[in-house]
Amino acid sequence: MSIWELLLAFVVVLLMLVALLANVLVLMCFLYSADIRKQVPGLFILNLTFCNLLMAVSSMPLTLAGIIYKSQPGGDQVCQVVGFLETFLTTNSMLSMAALSIDRWIAVVFPLSYHSKMRYRDAALILSYTWLHSASFPIVAASLSWVGFHHLYASCTLYNKRPEARTQFVIFTGVFHSLSFLLSLVVLCFTYLKVLKVARFHCKRIDVITMQTLVLLVDIHPSVRERCLEEQRRRRQRATKKISTFIGTFILCFAPYVITRLVELSSVVHINSHWGIISKCLAYSKAVSDPFVYSLLRHQYKKTWKDIINKILKRSSINSSALAGESHNRNIPQLNE
Repeated sequence: MSIWELLLAFVVVLLMLVALLANVLVLMCFLYSADIRKQVPGLFILNLTFCNLLMAVSSMPLTLAGIIYKSQPGGDQVCQVVGFLETFLTTNSMLSMAALSIDRWIAVVFPLSYHSKMRYRDAALILSYTWLHSASFPIVAASLSWVGFHHLYASCTLYNKRPEARTQFVIFTGVFHSLSFLLSLVVLCFTYLKVLKVARFHCKRIDVITMQTLVLLVDIHPSVRERCLEEQRRRRQRATKKISTFIGTFILCFAPYVITRLVELSSVVHINSHWGIISKCLAYSKAVSDPFVYSLLRHQYKKTWKDIINKILKRSSINSSALAGESHNRNIPQLNE
Protein backbone atom coordinates (compact mmCIF):
# COMPACT_ATOMS: atom_id res chain seq x y z
CA MET A 1 0.00 0.00 0.00
CA SER A 2 1.16 3.54 -0.79
CA ILE A 3 1.28 6.36 1.74
CA TRP A 4 -1.92 7.83 0.26
CA GLU A 5 -3.78 4.56 0.69
CA LEU A 6 -2.55 4.16 4.27
CA LEU A 7 -3.69 7.69 5.04
CA LEU A 8 -7.12 7.12 3.47
CA ALA A 9 -7.50 3.83 5.35
CA PHE A 10 -6.65 5.63 8.61
CA VAL A 11 -9.23 8.34 7.82
CA VAL A 12 -11.95 5.72 7.21
CA VAL A 13 -11.11 3.96 10.49
CA LEU A 14 -11.23 7.28 12.35
CA LEU A 15 -14.56 8.24 10.75
CA MET A 16 -16.01 4.84 11.56
CA LEU A 17 -15.00 4.94 15.24
CA VAL A 18 -16.10 8.54 15.83
CA ALA A 19 -19.40 7.96 14.00
CA LEU A 20 -20.13 4.89 16.13
CA LEU A 21 -19.27 6.63 19.40
CA ALA A 22 -21.08 9.90 18.68
CA ASN A 23 -24.27 8.29 17.37
CA VAL A 24 -24.37 5.82 20.27
CA LEU A 25 -24.18 8.80 22.64
CA VAL A 26 -27.16 10.41 20.89
CA LEU A 27 -29.08 7.14 21.15
CA MET A 28 -28.30 6.89 24.87
CA CYS A 29 -29.55 10.45 25.44
CA PHE A 30 -32.75 9.64 23.57
CA LEU A 31 -33.37 6.51 25.64
CA TYR A 32 -32.51 8.21 28.94
CA SER A 33 -34.44 11.48 28.62
CA ALA A 34 -38.23 11.40 28.52
CA ASP A 35 -38.28 15.08 27.50
CA ILE A 36 -36.26 14.36 24.35
CA ARG A 37 -38.54 11.45 23.46
CA LYS A 38 -41.63 13.65 23.82
CA GLN A 39 -40.40 16.16 21.26
CA VAL A 40 -41.41 15.64 17.64
CA PRO A 41 -37.92 16.46 16.23
CA GLY A 42 -36.62 13.56 18.33
CA LEU A 43 -38.18 11.14 15.81
CA PHE A 44 -36.23 12.71 12.93
CA ILE A 45 -33.00 12.74 14.98
CA LEU A 46 -33.57 9.10 15.97
CA ASN A 47 -34.05 8.12 12.32
CA LEU A 48 -30.93 10.07 11.32
CA THR A 49 -28.95 8.41 14.13
CA PHE A 50 -29.95 4.90 13.03
CA CYS A 51 -28.98 5.72 9.43
CA ASN A 52 -25.57 6.93 10.57
CA LEU A 53 -25.02 3.89 12.78
CA LEU A 54 -25.93 1.47 10.00
CA MET A 55 -23.64 3.35 7.62
CA ALA A 56 -20.78 3.05 10.12
CA VAL A 57 -21.20 -0.73 10.54
CA SER A 58 -22.01 -1.69 6.95
CA SER A 59 -20.59 0.57 4.24
CA MET A 60 -17.54 2.03 6.01
CA PRO A 61 -15.92 -1.35 6.90
CA LEU A 62 -16.28 -2.61 3.33
CA THR A 63 -14.79 0.62 1.98
CA LEU A 64 -11.87 0.12 4.36
CA ALA A 65 -11.42 -3.43 3.07
CA GLY A 66 -11.68 -2.18 -0.52
CA ILE A 67 -8.89 0.35 0.10
CA ILE A 68 -6.64 -2.26 1.71
CA TYR A 69 -7.19 -5.16 -0.71
CA LYS A 70 -7.97 -3.02 -3.82
CA SER A 71 -10.71 -5.45 -4.78
CA GLN A 72 -14.28 -6.35 -3.93
CA PRO A 73 -14.55 -7.47 -0.29
CA GLY A 74 -16.78 -10.51 0.16
CA GLY A 75 -19.03 -12.06 -2.45
CA ASP A 76 -21.36 -10.43 -4.94
CA GLN A 77 -24.41 -10.89 -2.72
CA VAL A 78 -22.74 -9.18 0.26
CA CYS A 79 -21.63 -6.30 -1.94
CA GLN A 80 -25.10 -5.90 -3.45
CA VAL A 81 -26.71 -5.81 0.01
CA VAL A 82 -24.20 -3.23 1.27
CA GLY A 83 -24.58 -1.17 -1.92
CA PHE A 84 -28.35 -1.25 -1.50
CA LEU A 85 -28.02 -0.11 2.12
CA GLU A 86 -25.53 2.62 1.21
CA THR A 87 -27.89 4.15 -1.35
CA PHE A 88 -30.89 3.83 0.95
CA LEU A 89 -29.15 5.23 4.07
CA THR A 90 -27.56 8.17 2.25
CA THR A 91 -30.89 9.24 0.74
CA ASN A 92 -32.70 8.70 4.04
CA SER A 93 -30.14 10.84 5.87
CA MET A 94 -30.53 13.70 3.39
CA LEU A 95 -34.32 13.61 3.62
CA SER A 96 -34.17 13.42 7.44
CA MET A 97 -32.14 16.64 7.48
CA ALA A 98 -34.73 18.23 5.21
CA ALA A 99 -37.47 17.05 7.59
CA LEU A 100 -35.64 18.61 10.54
CA SER A 101 -35.40 21.90 8.66
CA ILE A 102 -39.14 21.82 7.92
CA ASP A 103 -39.82 21.22 11.61
CA ARG A 104 -37.66 24.23 12.60
CA TRP A 105 -39.35 26.37 9.94
CA ILE A 106 -42.83 25.60 11.26
CA ALA A 107 -41.70 26.10 14.89
CA VAL A 108 -40.16 29.54 14.21
CA VAL A 109 -42.39 30.97 11.48
CA PHE A 110 -45.70 29.52 12.80
CA PRO A 111 -45.09 29.16 16.57
CA LEU A 112 -48.74 29.42 17.63
CA SER A 113 -49.89 26.64 15.32
CA TYR A 114 -46.77 24.44 15.60
CA HIS A 115 -48.35 21.81 17.87
CA SER A 116 -51.31 21.42 15.53
CA LYS A 117 -49.21 21.31 12.35
CA MET A 118 -46.37 19.08 13.57
CA ARG A 119 -47.67 16.22 15.69
CA TYR A 120 -46.28 12.73 16.16
CA ARG A 121 -48.66 11.50 13.48
CA ASP A 122 -47.41 14.14 11.03
CA ALA A 123 -43.79 13.28 11.83
CA ALA A 124 -44.54 9.57 11.30
CA LEU A 125 -46.08 10.36 7.90
CA ILE A 126 -43.01 12.38 6.89
CA LEU A 127 -40.73 9.53 7.99
CA SER A 128 -42.85 7.05 6.04
CA TYR A 129 -42.37 9.16 2.93
CA THR A 130 -38.61 9.38 3.49
CA TRP A 131 -38.40 5.58 3.78
CA LEU A 132 -40.47 4.98 0.63
CA HIS A 133 -38.53 7.62 -1.29
CA SER A 134 -35.18 6.26 -0.09
CA ALA A 135 -36.05 2.64 -0.84
CA SER A 136 -37.42 3.23 -4.35
CA PHE A 137 -34.08 4.11 -5.98
CA PRO A 138 -31.98 1.22 -4.63
CA ILE A 139 -34.81 -1.21 -5.48
CA VAL A 140 -34.77 -0.02 -9.10
CA ALA A 141 -30.96 -0.12 -9.19
CA ALA A 142 -30.83 -3.63 -7.73
CA SER A 143 -33.46 -4.93 -10.15
CA LEU A 144 -31.41 -3.58 -13.09
CA SER A 145 -28.10 -4.91 -11.67
CA TRP A 146 -26.73 -1.41 -11.12
CA VAL A 147 -25.27 -2.17 -7.69
CA GLY A 148 -21.72 -3.47 -7.27
CA PHE A 149 -18.15 -2.74 -6.28
CA HIS A 150 -16.83 0.52 -7.74
CA HIS A 151 -13.02 0.72 -7.82
CA LEU A 152 -13.05 4.52 -8.07
CA TYR A 153 -14.63 4.79 -4.61
CA ALA A 154 -13.37 1.43 -3.27
CA SER A 155 -16.90 0.72 -2.08
CA CYS A 156 -20.09 -1.11 -2.93
CA THR A 157 -22.43 1.45 -4.43
CA LEU A 158 -24.34 2.31 -7.61
CA TYR A 159 -22.33 0.96 -10.52
CA ASN A 160 -23.15 0.04 -14.10
CA LYS A 161 -21.04 -2.76 -15.60
CA ARG A 162 -22.96 -3.00 -18.88
CA PRO A 163 -21.96 -0.51 -21.63
CA GLU A 164 -25.24 -1.03 -23.49
CA ALA A 165 -27.20 0.34 -20.50
CA ARG A 166 -25.09 3.48 -20.15
CA THR A 167 -27.79 5.94 -21.28
CA GLN A 168 -30.38 4.51 -18.91
CA PHE A 169 -27.89 4.59 -16.03
CA VAL A 170 -26.99 8.23 -16.76
CA ILE A 171 -30.68 9.21 -16.65
CA PHE A 172 -31.23 7.19 -13.49
CA THR A 173 -28.20 8.76 -11.74
CA GLY A 174 -29.27 12.28 -12.68
CA VAL A 175 -32.82 11.75 -11.43
CA PHE A 176 -31.56 10.05 -8.26
CA HIS A 177 -29.26 12.90 -7.24
CA SER A 178 -31.83 15.52 -8.25
CA LEU A 179 -34.50 13.98 -6.02
CA SER A 180 -32.15 13.26 -3.12
CA PHE A 181 -29.29 15.75 -2.82
CA LEU A 182 -30.71 18.67 -4.82
CA LEU A 183 -34.23 18.36 -3.38
CA SER A 184 -32.90 18.22 0.19
CA LEU A 185 -30.59 21.18 -0.44
CA VAL A 186 -33.43 23.31 -1.83
CA VAL A 187 -35.61 22.47 1.19
CA LEU A 188 -32.76 23.25 3.60
CA CYS A 189 -32.02 26.60 1.97
CA PHE A 190 -35.67 27.65 1.74
CA THR A 191 -36.63 26.72 5.31
CA TYR A 192 -33.50 27.91 7.10
CA LEU A 193 -33.38 31.22 5.23
CA LYS A 194 -36.99 31.81 6.33
CA VAL A 195 -35.95 30.96 9.89
CA LEU A 196 -33.00 33.35 9.63
CA LYS A 197 -35.28 36.14 8.40
CA VAL A 198 -37.58 35.72 11.40
CA ALA A 199 -34.63 35.48 13.81
CA ARG A 200 -33.14 38.72 12.48
CA PHE A 201 -36.51 40.45 12.78
CA HIS A 202 -36.77 39.45 16.44
CA CYS A 203 -33.16 40.50 17.04
CA LYS A 204 -33.92 43.97 15.64
CA ARG A 205 -36.92 44.34 17.96
CA ILE A 206 -34.84 43.28 20.96
CA ASP A 207 -32.04 45.63 19.90
CA VAL A 208 -34.45 48.58 19.71
CA ILE A 209 -35.79 47.85 23.21
CA THR A 210 -32.25 47.41 24.55
CA MET A 211 -31.03 50.69 23.06
CA GLN A 212 -34.08 52.55 24.41
CA THR A 213 -33.38 51.12 27.85
CA LEU A 214 -29.71 52.09 27.71
CA VAL A 215 -30.66 55.65 26.73
CA LEU A 216 -33.06 55.95 29.66
CA LEU A 217 -30.55 54.54 32.15
CA VAL A 218 -28.19 57.50 32.16
CA ASP A 219 -26.26 56.43 35.27
CA ILE A 220 -25.58 52.90 34.03
CA HIS A 221 -21.98 51.74 34.40
CA PRO A 222 -20.00 51.66 31.11
CA SER A 223 -19.08 48.00 31.63
CA VAL A 224 -22.76 47.05 31.88
CA ARG A 225 -23.53 49.03 28.73
CA GLU A 226 -20.65 47.31 26.92
CA ARG A 227 -21.91 43.86 27.98
CA CYS A 228 -25.38 44.68 26.65
CA LEU A 229 -23.97 45.77 23.31
CA GLU A 230 -21.76 42.67 23.15
CA GLU A 231 -24.79 40.46 23.83
CA GLN A 232 -26.56 42.21 20.95
CA ARG A 233 -23.74 41.30 18.58
CA ARG A 234 -23.69 37.70 19.79
CA ARG A 235 -27.47 37.41 19.40
CA ARG A 236 -27.28 38.60 15.79
CA GLN A 237 -24.48 36.16 14.97
CA ARG A 238 -25.91 33.12 16.77
CA ALA A 239 -28.72 32.31 14.33
CA THR A 240 -26.49 33.00 11.33
CA LYS A 241 -23.80 30.63 12.64
CA LYS A 242 -26.27 27.83 13.33
CA ILE A 243 -27.96 28.04 9.94
CA SER A 244 -24.61 28.34 8.16
CA THR A 245 -23.51 25.19 9.98
CA PHE A 246 -26.63 23.24 8.95
CA ILE A 247 -26.40 24.17 5.28
CA GLY A 248 -22.59 24.33 5.13
CA THR A 249 -21.96 20.83 6.51
CA PHE A 250 -24.56 19.40 4.14
CA ILE A 251 -22.89 20.99 1.10
CA LEU A 252 -19.33 20.33 2.24
CA CYS A 253 -19.94 16.63 2.93
CA PHE A 254 -22.25 15.62 0.09
CA ALA A 255 -21.58 18.04 -2.78
CA PRO A 256 -18.06 16.77 -3.70
CA TYR A 257 -19.28 13.17 -3.86
CA VAL A 258 -22.43 13.99 -5.85
CA ILE A 259 -20.51 16.19 -8.30
CA THR A 260 -17.89 13.47 -8.73
CA ARG A 261 -20.63 10.91 -9.46
CA LEU A 262 -22.12 13.18 -12.11
CA VAL A 263 -18.77 14.09 -13.68
CA GLU A 264 -17.89 10.40 -13.75
CA LEU A 265 -20.75 9.80 -16.19
CA SER A 266 -18.82 11.79 -18.76
CA SER A 267 -16.19 9.73 -20.53
CA VAL A 268 -14.17 12.89 -21.30
CA VAL A 269 -13.05 13.70 -17.73
CA HIS A 270 -10.69 11.31 -15.93
CA ILE A 271 -11.13 11.13 -12.16
CA ASN A 272 -8.24 10.12 -9.92
CA SER A 273 -9.01 7.14 -7.68
CA HIS A 274 -7.63 8.94 -4.63
CA TRP A 275 -10.07 11.80 -5.17
CA GLY A 276 -12.92 9.30 -5.56
CA ILE A 277 -12.14 7.81 -2.13
CA ILE A 278 -11.67 11.28 -0.61
CA SER A 279 -15.10 12.36 -1.86
CA LYS A 280 -16.53 9.16 -0.40
CA CYS A 281 -14.87 9.91 2.95
CA LEU A 282 -16.40 13.40 2.89
CA ALA A 283 -19.82 11.81 2.44
CA TYR A 284 -19.07 9.48 5.37
CA SER A 285 -18.02 12.44 7.50
CA LYS A 286 -21.67 13.57 7.60
CA ALA A 287 -22.35 10.60 9.88
CA VAL A 288 -19.71 12.08 12.21
CA SER A 289 -20.87 15.71 12.12
CA ASP A 290 -24.64 15.05 12.41
CA PRO A 291 -24.60 14.00 16.10
CA PHE A 292 -22.78 17.22 17.05
CA VAL A 293 -24.64 19.57 14.69
CA TYR A 294 -28.14 18.36 15.53
CA SER A 295 -27.85 16.86 19.02
CA LEU A 296 -24.83 16.69 21.29
CA LEU A 297 -23.98 20.41 21.25
CA ARG A 298 -27.53 21.43 22.17
CA HIS A 299 -28.27 22.43 25.76
CA GLN A 300 -30.84 19.69 26.35
CA TYR A 301 -28.46 16.92 25.30
CA LYS A 302 -25.63 18.44 27.35
CA LYS A 303 -27.89 18.47 30.41
CA THR A 304 -28.92 14.86 29.75
CA TRP A 305 -25.29 13.79 29.55
CA LYS A 306 -24.51 15.54 32.82
CA ASP A 307 -27.40 13.65 34.44
CA ILE A 308 -26.15 10.34 33.03
CA ILE A 309 -22.58 11.00 34.24
CA ASN A 310 -23.79 12.10 37.68
CA LYS A 311 -25.91 8.98 37.96
CA ILE A 312 -22.94 6.77 37.05
CA LEU A 313 -20.68 8.59 39.53
CA LYS A 314 -23.27 8.32 42.31
CA ARG A 315 -23.62 4.59 41.70
CA SER A 316 -19.86 4.13 41.77
CA SER A 317 -19.56 6.19 44.96
CA ILE A 318 -22.38 4.20 46.60
CA ASN A 319 -20.75 0.93 45.60
CA SER A 320 -17.36 2.06 46.89
CA SER A 321 -18.94 3.21 50.17
CA ALA A 322 -20.71 -0.13 50.53
CA LEU A 323 -17.46 -2.03 49.89
CA ALA A 324 -15.63 0.16 52.39
CA GLY A 325 -18.34 -0.51 55.00
CA GLU A 326 -18.15 -4.25 54.43
CA SER A 327 -14.36 -4.28 54.79
CA HIS A 328 -14.65 -2.18 57.97
CA ASN A 329 -17.18 -4.64 59.46
CA ARG A 330 -14.91 -7.54 58.62
CA ASN A 331 -11.96 -5.88 60.34
CA ILE A 332 -13.84 -5.25 63.61
CA PRO A 333 -13.84 -8.90 64.79
CA GLN A 334 -10.16 -9.20 63.91
CA LEU A 335 -9.36 -6.17 66.07
CA ASN A 336 -11.44 -7.56 68.96
CA GLU A 337 -9.56 -10.80 68.83
